[in-house]
Amino acid sequence: MSSVHTSRTRLLTTAAALAIGALSLTACDDGSGVRAEDASPSTSSTASPSASPGSGSSSQDDAKTGADAKPTADGTPAPGNGKTGSGGSRGSDGSHKSGGKAVTCQGSNTKTVAAPLNRPVNHMLLTVTNTGDSNCYLYTYPAVQFGEAQSVPPVIEASKPQAVVTLAPGESGYASVNLSAADGSGKNGHTVKSLTVHFQGRTADEDVPSAAHPSLPAKGVYVDDSLKVTYWQQSMDTAIDW
Repeated sequence: MSSVHTSRTRLLTTAAALAIGALSLTACDDGSGVRAEDASPSTSSTASPSASPGSGSSSQDDAKTGADAKPTADGTPAPGNGKTGSGGSRGSDGSHKSGGKAVTCQGSNTKTVAAPLNRPVNHMLLTVTNTGDSNCYLYTYPAVQFGEAQSVPPVIEASKPQAVVTLAPGESGYASVNLSAADGSGKNGHTVKSLTVHFQGRTADEDVPSAAHPSLPAKGVYVDDSLKVTYWQQSMDTAIDW
């Protein structure tokens, strides 16, 4: 009798164990055949890209980058102000502006070059370059004196610019000289080998004592009574239009 009781007890114990095991499998199975205890936490595997270390570093770099540090086309940082690297300022036209008081251009603060032109024919170009350390004004027109002439040639009134020509240090202004008539109609033609360029002031009362003495070709230049000059011009192209 005891052996039968023992056998029934073992059968019941085994059945109970099987039932518990089945319940355990049902609880652990998530329906996809993957045990829940083996799966990694979903919060770590589905992190947003914006929270990744790479994107966070990029945002910090962007925050540190200002407009002044933006590289130019050649890879160098763009300046953060309107000043040049040497500390000087530049105007809206890009030319260097001097901080000194502007003066009248004359022989002592400029260099003048006289060069005969092939076109227009029978013309010469005067180029005056500011060699001083402050801006200078080229007023009206050059009073040129060829050789021992006792008078200066007239100016072409139509060439008068709208504003006084201003030269920053290192910049140049221009005027052209019509030496002789292209058709040969001029009178009293002769060859000269020296030239003096007198500068003019803002008013007739201003004394501008220093003249320029640019050299001429060794063979000289031919002039006649049709000799005339243009007003000073800011550009060479404008000067040779007349």
